[in-house]
Amino acid sequence: MNAQQTPAEPKPDLPLEIAHVLLMDVVGYSKLLVNDQIELLQELTRIVRDAECFRAAEERGQLDRMPTGDGMALLFFHNLEQPARCALEISKALRNHPRIQLRMGIHSGPVNPVTDVNDRTNFAGSGINVAQRVLDCGDAGHILLSAHVAEDLGQYRHWRPYLHDLGECEVKHGLRLRLFNLYKDDLGNSQVPEKLKQRRRKEPSGVRPISTPRWPKLGLTAAILLLAGALAASFYIFVHRAPPPTGASAPGTTATSVLAAIPEKSIAVLPFENLSSDKENAYFADGIQDEILTRLSKIADLKVISRTSTQHYKSAPGNLSEIAKELGVAHILEGSVQKSGDAVRVNVQLIKAANDSHLWADTFDRKLTDIFAVESEVAKAVADQLRAELTGQEKQVIAAKPTDNPEAYDAYLRGLAYTLKTGNNAANALAAQKYLREAVRLDPKFALAWALLSNVDAHGYLVGS
Repeated sequence: MNAQQTPAEPKPDLPLEIAHVLLMDVVGYSKLLVNDQIELLQELTRIVRDAECFRAAEERGQLDRMPTGDGMALLFFHNLEQPARCALEISKALRNHPRIQLRMGIHSGPVNPVTDVNDRTNFAGSGINVAQRVLDCGDAGHILLSAHVAEDLGQYRHWRPYLHDLGECEVKHGLRLRLFNLYKDDLGNSQVPEKLKQRRRKEPSGVRPISTPRWPKLGLTAAILLLAGALAASFYIFVHRAPPPTGASAPGTTATSVLAAIPEKSIAVLPFENLSSDKENAYFADGIQDEILTRLSKIADLKVISRTSTQHYKSAPGNLSEIAKELGVAHILEGSVQKSGDAVRVNVQLIKAANDSHLWADTFDRKLTDIFAVESEVAKAVADQLRAELTGQEKQVIAAKPTDNPEAYDAYLRGLAYTLKTGNNAANALAAQKYLREAVRLDPKFALAWALLSNVDAHGYLVGS
């Protein structure tokens, strides 16, 4: 630096807000004549402005909107339910306007106000960017949600019948987003988006690889480990879509859906209770539950409900028969974990929901170094009780020991706990990265830790954090 130059003053931080973004566009817009484009957008604008959700949010000063060329973005700043309710209301209104083929995407995330060339305030940021990626995966009639939004809505019983797990969709830069389809009865589009259908045709059944991140500068050996980790990372991407729950009141309506036939070989693993005197050990109970669920999800003959759907019941299981009915499963696995030093006690019980009877229960007293055997034994016992047929490869997978280093596994579980938190924010991501990097430092061959770390890094790359 020249001696006469002075360092530039740091720019003030950009004003940041969290917005619940509803993005929409007209499918096939570019193929229309200009006259038709203008007419459709004017018609869509009238429909949106007439929506009760739009008017109410605007009157309270809780809404901003932006044109996007072939559609618009609505940014709600108060209630996470508002974009979902508004999407359903618009979907209902579009029944009378069949020529408007609209698709919608919803995501919650940070946005920054910016002044455009016309001196008008618009918004930019990852909240809008990710909403666009979500939207891009849909077809006409779809209302797609990011997993972050679905997890938040899933905390409320009345939204559960609307949330349908689609798995992952590949988006820009080769990254993948986990998506949920918002629909019920004749609102929304219940079909799997064509983009996901094409991917499923190309991939082996039951395999959903994780996102491809910006790889750090590592040697060839580490890169191979990362690749192996990415392949192994289907451990937390579940292979079954949860059926629409029933028995809950729809937003603004009365539940009318009828429970479909429930497969006998179906199960939900409820979050395990932390019985340790140290409440900080909750991460360990969460991790054991997630690992058992993961091993069960690898068995193709079983229908296993994702953790996103089951975490709602963490505080109080209540009536297990009713929970099973809502989740669309025949069996419930619940348990508790008590950890003291390097000693661990795991209690589990398998319950048949139809008559609330216990099919199997056991208590495992082990050292921390032997916790993998507990996870494998529980998964194997559940599979046996449900008479699931396991292939040789599936037997190997559920018996796999991911690391021989107990300290690395403990760091992995701590990092995993942060990725499972509902608050999908930068603080949780940084904490997860901290522990996962410690896990792979302690055991450079720990493929599952590499896999989860790569997914966390990929998410940070996608949202720009």
